[in-house]
Amino acid sequence: QVQLVESGGGLVQPGGSLRLSCAVSGFTLEYYAIGWFRQAPGKGRVGVSFISSADGSTQYSDSVKGRFTISRDNATNTVYLPLDCLKPEGTPVYYCAYAPLAPNGNMFNGSYNEWGQGTQVPVAS
Repeated sequence: QVQLVESGGGLVQPGGSLRLSCAVSGFTLEYYAIGWFRQAPGKGRVGVSFISSADGSTQYSDSVKGRFTISRDNATNTVYLPLDCLKPEGTPVYYCAYAPLAPNGNMFNGSYNEWGQGTQVPVAS
């Protein structure tokens, strides 16, 4: 059974930074995608950034492209998402999720059926 555990969230000031971590275990597929999703209060989950196990390729939403850089540590099966220049937008929750890698390589529309518990990132002064 795939398990994903997020960490690294917490209160940050506007304009500040922190790094989220997603520890993945129990996976059996050789080719899979790990995605980070953001859920603002009262809204649905939106894909932010993705990374492939096949070749380390990455994909980003337009809102974070150029600001965030997803990465992975294969030795520890951990995926990282540094968040920079955060804006005061309430208390969003960031989730990481696991999906088989689609043949067309599109990680945004993957079948993300395994999710972590989420980590909150309140941005406030």
